Amino acid sequence: MDHSHHEHHEHHDHEGHDAHAEPAPPAASWSMAVSATLHCLTGCAIGEVLGMIIGTSLGWHGAATIVLAIALAFVFGYALTMRGVMRSGVPFRQAVKIALAADTISIAVMEIVDNALMLAIPGAMEAGVGDLRFWVSLAIALAVAFVLTVPVNRWLISRGKGHAVVHAHHGH
Repeated sequence: MDHSHHEHHEHHDHEGHDAHAEPAPPAASWSMAVSATLHCLTGCAIGEVLGMIIGTSLGWHGAATIVLAIALAFVFGYALTMRGVMRSGVPFRQAVKIALAADTISIAVMEIVDNALMLAIPGAMEAGVGDLRFWVSLAIALAVAFVLTVPVNRWLISRGKGHAVVHAHHGH
């Protein structure tokens, strides 16, 4: 009877190794989350700075400048992800889908925190890109956004979402 129980248990162990099953999500290390968030921060910072420069140069109101900066943060964040996955041979349309799945939540969290802080720091939005106050405020806002987004990315990766989607396509 023990032998039949052992065989049944052994058979049960092999059931979990289905070749067609979805791969398990990667272990969500803090270093993986930091790396994903640095990637997000890069796209956000490029978009934020470019949006602020364009909006300020055109004399736009603060709200229009923020909308442009947020839009460009998403564009640059997605573009950075797409560049990496397309290098591994993924076609453009699939790279767009991967970037949307990988970055949307991370960029959204970063942009909400970053822009809320820029609005909350006295004089930050009125300072303009030629003023040190603007740059110090932006650096503080992006740093805080980074710190608050790392755990979000770790949580996403642990569930096979966010940058785990990207890692599945280029083996990092």
